[in-house]
Amino acid sequence: MLVLTRKRDESIVIGDDIKITVVDVRGDQVKLGIEAPREISIHREEVYNEIQLEGHRSRSDTDVDV
Repeated sequence: MLVLTRKRDESIVIGDDIKITVVDVRGDQVKLGIEAPREISIHREEVYNEIQLEGHRSRSDTDVDV
């Protein structure tokens, strides 16, 4: 894992087309702004994990031994 220190209004760039900017810092919360192409999905980790779990459940429901 790469760990970077950034202050408010500072950014990091991933590849040529993803930019993450620190928008605000209050206590233990950090607000990030993310600029990326529309075709790239962006989710909070807990939402992403739930999407993956639902996809796995859906695939399991359609896998029927005959």
